Amino acid sequence: MKLIFERGEEGQFLSILPKCDVPVTKLPEKLKRAGAPHLPHVSENELSRHYSTLAKAVHGVNDGFYPLGSCTMKYNPKINEQVSALPGFTGVHPLQDDSTVQGSLEVLYDIEKALCAITGMDALTLQPAAGAHGEFTGLMLIKSYLRSKGQADVRKKIIVPDSAHGTNPASAAMCDFTIVNIPSAPDGCVDLDALKAAVGPDTAGLMLTNPNTVGVFDKNILEITKIVHDAGGLCYYDGANLNAVMGVVRPGDMGFDCIHLNLHKTFSTPHGGGGPGSGPVGCKAFLADFLPGVRVTRTAKGAYKSGSAKKHFGEVKAFGGNFLVVVRALAYILTLGKEGIPEASKNAVLNANYMQACLKEDYDLAFNVYCMHEFVLTLDRLHKETGVSALDLAKGLLDRGIHPPTMYFPLIVHEALMIEPTETEPKEMLDSVIAAFKELKKVAYENPQALHDAPLHTPVRRLDDVRAARTPVLRYKFS
Repeated sequence: MKLIFERGEEGQFLSILPKCDVPVTKLPEKLKRAGAPHLPHVSENELSRHYSTLAKAVHGVNDGFYPLGSCTMKYNPKINEQVSALPGFTGVHPLQDDSTVQGSLEVLYDIEKALCAITGMDALTLQPAAGAHGEFTGLMLIKSYLRSKGQADVRKKIIVPDSAHGTNPASAAMCDFTIVNIPSAPDGCVDLDALKAAVGPDTAGLMLTNPNTVGVFDKNILEITKIVHDAGGLCYYDGANLNAVMGVVRPGDMGFDCIHLNLHKTFSTPHGGGGPGSGPVGCKAFLADFLPGVRVTRTAKGAYKSGSAKKHFGEVKAFGGNFLVVVRALAYILTLGKEGIPEASKNAVLNANYMQACLKEDYDLAFNVYCMHEFVLTLDRLHKETGVSALDLAKGLLDRGIHPPTMYFPLIVHEALMIEPTETEPKEMLDSVIAAFKELKKVAYENPQALHDAPLHTPVRRLDDVRAARTPVLRYKFS
């Protein structure tokens, strides 16, 4: 397809524009460009066609099945969009006096209470803009607490399981911690002996996802957090997989001291094209004084008041974070309520186990146990017998209108495909996807070249991954 800069000609334009409703001010000459910007000259017709063509070239949850494991790409209800588009939310400014934004402050107050109730935490900041941003914030909470106890220079090590999301060690390194990697046991859970050997007087904390990255709920979770606490460390919960247990089990009751949530996963707000997201961080009371961002309290007369935590370590984003994403999440929580939140989790677990049970006769399971919201296939044997890799199978799924699951992750599983169907998919959709997987296995053995050549029917054929990574074209060069 043509880029927008390659469309139109000089003289084409859109004349139906609203009148300017603010005073026109001329820029000083020193601030003006040396030349006119390279803006395309297109009519409304061409502009509409351009964006329609772009929309057809991408695959989202609205287009079809999107089972990215550990990402929870579930449907975003349109009522959330309608609520977040209300003028009372879109027309406010973060520097307005509290008395003029009581409704917005009430949103921040209510969602903090709701998320704390769901997670078992005592306080929460909505400032972080994404999951990894939340990890960074949570680790800074731990660091600030250790500093207040005079232990920051001694407790420098963060323990991370080998199945963790890659952002975990990266976030710890950004906070100047040393990362201690521990292996998983054969069942995919934390190796308790390895954990006991790793903790000590230099332990700052543990980063853990539960259910973990292979979709298994760690049965030893209370012992795990106790081992870390007994060594003087803190426990951080990566909330990426909370969709499996929200409203059913609370991380705070598992022994975790702080947690980040992905509103753009668990609470149905859009992932966006790399943003905006929202990664709130909750914590137990002893960490609350270190939280960054806007802290909303309610006065005796029922008014809402904004402020800051007493010993906050700084700001990680402006004001209260991505506010309209928070509005969407609160709309989702209020729509489902106390009954709907756990029902969504249970349906996510049911869908994943249904798919796993239907596929385990045709594919090898990385861990042959009841899973939570996601499960992992290993195509190692299929690859050895047919030459068809996990990547080839994923490309075959694209030709069938199915977004591939997460590939080659977690790293502890060879030729991994991690599948998360989410609770918003009906059985009819699951059955059609299961049938596609079964058909692709048959193709792998009967005509493997067909999968080596896939995809055949997508807007772009198979890319040169190495070249795309090493020599990406990131800018349009004007002639």
